[in-house]
Amino acid sequence: MNGKINYLTEFEPAYLELVNSGEIDNRIETLYSKLEQCDICPRNCGVNRLDGEIGYCQAGTDMVVSSVQPHFWEEAPLAGIGGSGTVFLANCNLRCVYCQNYDISHEGKGNSITEEQLADSMLWLQRIGCHNINLVTPTHYTPHLVKAVAIAARKGLRLPVVYNCSGYENVETLELLDGIVDIYMPDIKYGGTESAKLYSDAPDYFEVCKQAVREMHRQVGDLVIDRTIALHGLLIRHLVLPNNGADSLQVLEFIANEISRESYVNIMSQYRPAYRALEFEGIDRSVYIEEYYNVLDMARGLGLRRGFPNE
Repeated sequence: MNGKINYLTEFEPAYLELVNSGEIDNRIETLYSKLEQCDICPRNCGVNRLDGEIGYCQAGTDMVVSSVQPHFWEEAPLAGIGGSGTVFLANCNLRCVYCQNYDISHEGKGNSITEEQLADSMLWLQRIGCHNINLVTPTHYTPHLVKAVAIAARKGLRLPVVYNCSGYENVETLELLDGIVDIYMPDIKYGGTESAKLYSDAPDYFEVCKQAVREMHRQVGDLVIDRTIALHGLLIRHLVLPNNGADSLQVLEFIANEISRESYVNIMSQYRPAYRALEFEGIDRSVYIEEYYNVLDMARGLGLRRGFPNE
């Protein structure tokens, strides 16, 4: 690929300007300093992760990665024909009882990796034809990941960086990512407090997520797609839960009225009870097709049109 995205027009990732000016090094220093009394995420645990202390997310000093691989089942504008270059990171700042990847997110399955090693892996993903670097559950490792991007960029990385997160983010941390992340891909899991508390141990989820998504959109705007591949912007995911467990109308109203009716929203129907979901009466079954269609109708009624079936 010689550092260029396969079959796309000329593209320059957001982070290059900060790398070339050296500003990215100041951002990295600031991000690592936040780990001394960790407030990287909204949990604000205050532990000294640089000294090996463990917070709510169960992450300590070292970055733990479960896998690095091309992924062909992400959203079409990310996967394309070459795949999305996914970096699956271990641990998480949420405790979703239905998590399908609980062995990674809850149990921390993976291996410690240095920023230099990850940078080389990013360059490998570029060489084999992936369209982007997709950082999955990145929040608690933000300092490590920005450093890895800087190292890789100085060695020739030119792919867009995707920040693929739960939506439970600190605005202060996101501000330090301005000009580094090309594509933000947050979940908006819930539009109310009860489900967020019961299923993810985060009663403040929706209020926190709304602030975070506003900041993401301020930075990158609506999703820009060139010849079927996403280059820049905001891509939102919303998973439909049984029995309206996600309060989907509130989520979609927020997107349409406070973000943009041009938002790209992947409304997902693939919920299946996993991990501890069978212990919770409201989410102990799959989503009925009528429930999914109802949410699609809500989205269309609000003027949303991108990212989901429109007929």
